[in-house]
Amino acid sequence: MAEGGTLLRCYVGYPASRVRIPGSPNFKKAPLGAFLVLNRRNLAFFILCYYRIMKSGEIKLSEHFTYKKLFRFTFPSITMMIFLSIYCVVDGFFVANFAGKPEFAALNIVLPLLMTIWAVGLMIGTGGSALIAKTLGEGEPLKANNIFSMLTYAAILIGVVLGFIASLKLKNLVLFFGATPELADLCVKYGHIILWATPFCILQNVFQIFFVTAEKPKMGLYVIVAAGIINMILDYIFIVPFKMGLEGAALATAISQFAGGFFPLVYFARKNGSLLKLGRAEFRSRDLFKTITNGSSEFMSNVAASIVTIVYNYQLLKYVGTSGVVAFGVILYIMYIFYAVHIGYSMGSAPIFSYNLGAKNSYELKNMTSKSLKIIMILGILMFVSAEIFAKPLSRIFVGDNAELLDFTVRGLRIFAISFIFGGLNIFGSAFFTALNNGVVSAIISFMRTLVFEIAAVMLLPLLFGVYGIWASVIVAEIMAMTVAGFFFIKLKKRYGY
Repeated sequence: MAEGGTLLRCYVGYPASRVRIPGSPNFKKAPLGAFLVLNRRNLAFFILCYYRIMKSGEIKLSEHFTYKKLFRFTFPSITMMIFLSIYCVVDGFFVANFAGKPEFAALNIVLPLLMTIWAVGLMIGTGGSALIAKTLGEGEPLKANNIFSMLTYAAILIGVVLGFIASLKLKNLVLFFGATPELADLCVKYGHIILWATPFCILQNVFQIFFVTAEKPKMGLYVIVAAGIINMILDYIFIVPFKMGLEGAALATAISQFAGGFFPLVYFARKNGSLLKLGRAEFRSRDLFKTITNGSSEFMSNVAASIVTIVYNYQLLKYVGTSGVVAFGVILYIMYIFYAVHIGYSMGSAPIFSYNLGAKNSYELKNMTSKSLKIIMILGILMFVSAEIFAKPLSRIFVGDNAELLDFTVRGLRIFAISFIFGGLNIFGSAFFTALNNGVVSAIISFMRTLVFEIAAVMLLPLLFGVYGIWASVIVAEIMAMTVAGFFFIKLKKRYGY
C-alpha cells in the first residue's frame, strides 16, 4: 500500500503511458480525477460497515421491513450493480489502452448484440422473480420451485439457440450496426469467442435476481464479485503479457461469464438453505408467457438503450463532431455507475413487493412503497448534487488533460445530471409494476421513457437550443416519463392495495 493512503481508481480513457501502479515510484504523482480516494481511516470504516452488513443474519421476505432492515436486504444488490458497472468500465480500459483504438471501436460495435443477450437474461430474471416470489407469498413453494427450475432450463436453451444463430449471422449483424469492412473482421474475431458463453451470460443475469428471491442476496453479490475479479485479472493477463489483443478480452469475458453462470447452477442444483432448489420441472407455457410479459420492460429498456445511443451519436456528430460522441460516451459511463444504485435497489426490493402481493399483505405493501419512494427521491437528489460537485474530476478520469474536451464534457454532464433527480423514480416505477406482475404497465413506462420521449426530445430540442438541447433531452424525457409512471401509480393504487 502506498504511504499515506490507498488510491482506488478506474483508468478508462488514460493513455497506457499514464497509468500509475500502486507501489511504483511514480504512483504519488498520479493526476487528479481518481474515481474514489480513500485514506486508511475511511477505508477501515467502510470495510467495518460492509463486514457488519454482510455478516448479519438472513432476512426473510415475510418480515416487516424497517429502513435498517430494508437497507440490509437491498445492500448486496446495490453493491453488485455498482461493481458490475465499474468492472465493465475497466474491461473497456484494457482494450482501449493495450489492444488498440480499432479494437476498442470493434468492441463497441458488437455491444448492441451483447446488450440484447444481456437483456434476455434480465427479462427472464425479473419476470420470473416476480412470479416466483408471488407464488411463494401465496404459500405454494413446490409450484414456485417448478417455475424456478423450468425458467432455468429455458434460459439455458434460449442461450444455446441465440448464441448459435448470432454466430452464424455475426458478420451481417456487425455490418448492420455500422462496422466498416476492416472493423467487421475484428468484430467477428471478438464475437465468435464471446458468443460461446451466451448461455452462461444469460444464466448469470437470471441468477443475480433469483438469489434475491431465494433470500440469498449476499450469495449473488459474492458470485458477481468473483466473476468480475476473474474478468479483470484475465483481461490483464491475456491482453498485456500475452498480447492476445481483442481475442484475449473476449476470452476473459467469456470465462468470467461461465463462472458467473455455472457456480450458481451448481449451488441451486445441490441441497442449499435457500427457498429455491433446482430439480425436475413440468413445462407450463402459461408461466413462461407470464415471465416474458412481466420482464418485457427490462428487455425493452436494454434494447432501447442501444437505439437511443445511436440517435444521440447521430445528433452529436451532426452538431459537434467526434468530440461530442466522446463526451457522450463519458457521460454514459458515469450515468451507468450512478444509476446502478437505483437499479440495485429496485432489483433488491422487488421480491418483497411480489411476496407480499401473493400473501395479500396490504399493510407491508404500503410500508414498502412509502419507504421506497422516499429512499429513491433522496438518492436522486444526492446523485444530482454529487454529479454537479464532482463533474470535473469524474470527467477527467476518462478524458485526461484534454482541456477543451474536458470543459465540454463537464458542461454536458452538469446539464445531464439534472435528470438524476427524476430518473430513479422511473427506474423504480417500472421495476415496481414488474414486481406486481403487471408487465404491461411496466413496459409502457419503459417504452414511453426511452423510445418515445427521449428519442423525440433528442431530435427536436437541438433545433431550438443546439447542442445544449441534446444534453437537456434526457431531462425532458425523464419528467414526461415520471408523469406517466405517476398516472399509473395513482390509478392502480386501489387494485394492489399499496
